[in-house]
Amino acid sequence: MENPRPPATLADVAERAGVSRQTVSNAINNPDLLRPDTLARVQQAIDGLGYTPNQAARHLRTRSSRLVGLRLTPAQEFTANMAMDRFVRALVEAAREVGYHVLLFSGGPVEEGELPDPLGGYDDLFRSTAVDAFVVTDTYLGNPVAVELTRRRAPFVAFGRPWDDPVASHPWVDVDGAAGVAAATEHVRDLGHERIAWLGWEPGSRIGEDRRAGWHRAMVAAGLSTAGLEAAVADTVDAGRQAAARLLDTTAPTGFVCASDTLAVGVLHTLRERGLHAGPGLPVVGFDDSQVAQVMGLTSVRQPLEEVAVELIGALADLLAPTERTTHGILLAPTLAIRQTSV
Repeated sequence: MENPRPPATLADVAERAGVSRQTVSNAINNPDLLRPDTLARVQQAIDGLGYTPNQAARHLRTRSSRLVGLRLTPAQEFTANMAMDRFVRALVEAAREVGYHVLLFSGGPVEEGELPDPLGGYDDLFRSTAVDAFVVTDTYLGNPVAVELTRRRAPFVAFGRPWDDPVASHPWVDVDGAAGVAAATEHVRDLGHERIAWLGWEPGSRIGEDRRAGWHRAMVAAGLSTAGLEAAVADTVDAGRQAAARLLDTTAPTGFVCASDTLAVGVLHTLRERGLHAGPGLPVVGFDDSQVAQVMGLTSVRQPLEEVAVELIGALADLLAPTERTTHGILLAPTLAIRQTSV
């Protein structure tokens, strides 16, 4: 068996292109210093040899690791929420397209009965320059991550609006949950239903409040009553199951729109226990379009997570650019994936 060919070196590129090693280095790190014809010749040699710059050496020269830090949130048991998995995969791919890699980290161990440290893991990575910037996903009300990272002048972009900081200057990308839920409610209304129940989360979640606003807005716009047709519960399948049972016993809704696929799965359990069938006569709609929703045939609001990831990485590139660029917020529209539980 032949020995594998050793990877090309900077010297190999210089020899093939007929230039000095410094010229090759400039082509990689400071291409503006070279004439277009010289840059093209070096790039052709790089492509021909399959040369990959030594990232460790590049880090030492430029203080850039080409790594983006993303803290993993604790797993939620008894839920159908797998949107974060899809988002992480999309973020990794979007980062790779522009020469970055995503470094996943945790907030450290959490003792039983204690809440996780909201800044756990961030400081160590930032102080060691192990990453160039962060993508923050914890933007719930009162979370100090964005405030503290801003105070430390740590570059970051956020998946989620700065709910409690209207003057925040960091870039963010979010999905218009209210619009998605409004579309879901209108879909159920178009099927001929007027008693459309809302299963949402307990108070304190700005995301949950935003999604509820979409249901309420659509109901009011259609001239429909919302009295007795909503429940606020924990985001678990069992909580959704019990809430659906209570609503069916008290106000007899003929359709359900839910803040998550997890709650919607709970509704489906209750319907099955009562010998009822979700469909156009008794529609059920979730939110997130998780793999569970796809397998179970659940109609669900689908977040454009791939587009979110691309926009976040684009904002990150702007943030890390040599010349300062304007920060911005982007609100993306979700879509409705219609399946068996409403058709």
